[in-house]
Amino acid sequence: MGEDVLLTRRDGGVLTLTLNRPRRRNAIDAQLWDALREQLTAARDDADVRAVVVTGAGGAFCAGADLSGGVATGHPLDRMRRVNEVALLLHELPVPSIAQVDGPAVGAGWNLALGCDLVVATPEATFSQIFARRGLSLDFGGSWLLPRLVGMQQAKRLALLAETIGTAEAHRLGLVTYVVDGAEIDGFVADLGARLAAAAPVALAQSKALLHENVDRTMRDALASEARTQSVNFATADASAAFAAFNEKREPEFTGEWAVR
Repeated sequence: MGEDVLLTRRDGGVLTLTLNRPRRRNAIDAQLWDALREQLTAARDDADVRAVVVTGAGGAFCAGADLSGGVATGHPLDRMRRVNEVALLLHELPVPSIAQVDGPAVGAGWNLALGCDLVVATPEATFSQIFARRGLSLDFGGSWLLPRLVGMQQAKRLALLAETIGTAEAHRLGLVTYVVDGAEIDGFVADLGARLAAAAPVALAQSKALLHENVDRTMRDALASEARTQSVNFATADASAAFAAFNEKREPEFTGEWAVR
């Protein structure tokens, strides 16, 4: 039996997925795509998972898709379907996701990080939309994510020139949420995950979905969506728990359970 290409760890409600191909800088091969799809599907369907952390082993986040074997056999659309399934699972994950990035995040590996809700990076991390240098176009959602995160001009620069940028510039562009020293990043991400896991799961899921849904819609559409989802929140036990905790000057405990039977 070979080494697991994807390591999993549970700490309370936080699930950590560690890409584990350090000799290939955690480049994603067919086995790892399948493992990511399996674990993200399980996380989506597990009510006890309240946050997901994605990181890489051995001082690298992810060098993108593994091209070491050359062009794979089979129809390209079949191969891309496997990639797209993982991208959609991550994007539509109802719980918050955190990318913990050290070392290179390249191509689909960078878009894997950008597909998470928050990105925490060390100062030593590097980032590249390397596709053009490989004779390829953007994938793993890069063409959707980049213009929304940095605007069209910067998205074109990153995609067409395939430059490598450091953490400081990625943070300035809004592509990194937090910059944390390597010695402190594990504890920082653990604390961040615990904070997210302690929050009201239904409310967080709906806020995340609203932000994705309304990014390119009208204000009227957004307000209608907000009214619909807020009505759902009032039907959970979490809203009542929060109001009671506020009045009693204590922290609430959220369960995600329904108050309406």
